[in-house]
Amino acid sequence: MSALHYGLQDKAVLITGAAGGIGQALARAFAAQGARLLLLDRADTGLHDLATALGARAAVCDLGDAAQVAAVANGVRERWGTLDVLVNNAGTEFPTPIDDTAPDAMARWAGLLDNNVTSMVRLTQALLPLLPRGASIINQSSIWGRIGVVGFSAYAASKHAVVGLTRSLALELGPRGIRVNAVCPGWVRTAAALRSLSAMALAQGRSEAEVEREILSKQAMPLMLTPEDLAGVFLFLASAGATPLTGQCLVASHGEVMA
Repeated sequence: MSALHYGLQDKAVLITGAAGGIGQALARAFAAQGARLLLLDRADTGLHDLATALGARAAVCDLGDAAQVAAVANGVRERWGTLDVLVNNAGTEFPTPIDDTAPDAMARWAGLLDNNVTSMVRLTQALLPLLPRGASIINQSSIWGRIGVVGFSAYAASKHAVVGLTRSLALELGPRGIRVNAVCPGWVRTAAALRSLSAMALAQGRSEAEVEREILSKQAMPLMLTPEDLAGVFLFLASAGATPLTGQCLVASHGEVMA
């Protein structure tokens, strides 16, 4: 991927969820393109070490806190003035079976939606005055934003919402020359995805290996994605080469979902 050049030298790029598996891969990919980076995550675990290694800037930010989000926007304004690329990558996933009667079940359901959708809107709104004509917003969705999934209704609903949000904002921001697209990854070998796989295996009374084999059997190219596999999709959507694309939700799933 480093042999390809996407014209992102000196572009100002903000990536959320940058300390996670996919976020780290995206940060490295944009850094290799010469972009100026601000990396956000809700915890400092590895975040500042990653930023130091990449020559990037980092900030711990809870995207659910409007004051912290405003502080990030003010920092971008003071340092860069404008923001060329916003990568809304942050999110979480965990099972939310509909028959869960635990006292906190509905709070967890609603919290997941707030984390994966409302926080995305909150940050986008705060940074909107800094996005010039030609800017690109890239939202992280999922193939589970295109299909239904047993036991993960909140996560699937949140990713469907990201698809709807992406298309609506593309129409709303198109007149300003701002593109808005989403990426819908399939199964990526990250800690979060593997926790979901383990939860599915436990719920089904099967081994994790058996569940993984079943997942791969549904793919045209039966391979688990790596975070690095997704980086090129994000780089392309951020680049001038994707100028005609807005309101699109690109599925990257080795053919598990074709849409």
